[in-house]
Amino acid sequence: MKLTEHEEAMLAGEEGEPRRWAMDHMIQVGRFFDAEDFVPVVQAHMMADTESLGEAGVGFVEGLAAHPEAERRVRIPMITDPRGIDFDHYRTLGQTDAMAALERRAIAAFEALGILMTDTCINYQTIMPPVRGEHLAYGDTGVVIYSNSVLGARSNFEGGPSALAAGLTGRTPRYGLHLDENRRATKRFRVTHQPGGLADWGALGAILGKRAGSYWEVPAIEGIAAVPGSDDLKHMGAAMASFGSVPLFHLIGVTPEAPNIAAVCDPAALEAEEIGAADFEAVYGEYGARGEKVDVVVFSAPQLSLVELRDLAEMLDGKRIHPATTLLAVTSPAVAADARRLGLAARIEASGALFLQGMCFYQSYAREMAEANGWTRLLTNSAKLVNIIGGYGYKPTLASMADCVASAVAGEIV
Repeated sequence: MKLTEHEEAMLAGEEGEPRRWAMDHMIQVGRFFDAEDFVPVVQAHMMADTESLGEAGVGFVEGLAAHPEAERRVRIPMITDPRGIDFDHYRTLGQTDAMAALERRAIAAFEALGILMTDTCINYQTIMPPVRGEHLAYGDTGVVIYSNSVLGARSNFEGGPSALAAGLTGRTPRYGLHLDENRRATKRFRVTHQPGGLADWGALGAILGKRAGSYWEVPAIEGIAAVPGSDDLKHMGAAMASFGSVPLFHLIGVTPEAPNIAAVCDPAALEAEEIGAADFEAVYGEYGARGEKVDVVVFSAPQLSLVELRDLAEMLDGKRIHPATTLLAVTSPAVAADARRLGLAARIEASGALFLQGMCFYQSYAREMAEANGWTRLLTNSAKLVNIIGGYGYKPTLASMADCVASAVAGEIV
């Protein structure tokens, strides 16, 4: 790879061991993807949950944090994805003191590196959203696909070490979606059944992700009649990335790089595949369980926006969660503060639901929580979550927010 004088100096250790490690790591990544050089990045965002890090990962970050401050502090704004623990509720959830202790160690090490513990996967809705053309080093798949597609910024899916290396150096290898040619549409879809609520948008993301099926495929989507909102696109993108590893889509006439189909592909060269009502029904049918007892209802993955929390509070007003069912509403610390100030959190909690912040359900020792609480049947309006959570021993069901609430009150899937 071609290196600048500054990059050569960092690689030689002239600016300390953390930056030397970071350059060496990213050169290996860049060589793997045939990158010719590095691109400066203006923000970094990394996974920070200790279930993924484990003892070894936390120890590694602590080792970097032990270096002198001038050598260890990140060079660009760097923020974190959700963690695994809400310290106010972890015992209630069946998590252990050992889990919380490891989490506290990780937080101390990240803070010593100058990383802002934002603990969110919806930073594009809450914290300095990227702008079109900015190069980024983002880790969370839902964050990457939203930033690339809806905002027109540029990021690959960065692994935890790569995102940290980018934060320490302000650079990432120039490959993938940092290059114009890889942002062109490679598949074309025409939607003939209009999605309704957030679960429908997630179902559409699941359909598109399955059909694309590759990090290197870029779907162009036609046929959407009305401009979707931020939460709609959030759920669609998160599901698309989960089901198909897709980091970029073009919604024709909506997203910034796609004012028309000709802007992102040669229409004559790509035949459109149709997505209709039967495709949506198939997604719901795959995750259905009407009449079964529901153990836990989860609104998470992605974290809830303030608007979603408002809607949830209105649906729960005057109702009580069934005593055999747990309802979890999960958001970021920044949104949680606003929700408490506006009284939304109190209204949600008045129903018997748990209001959680800074975590994400499937990154929070989900299997251990299931075993501690006897949870098996999980209900959610997140298509991303139903795709992931089966691997942790749950039987997931996808439904609208309203049906999730009704089921939580009834204690069975309505």
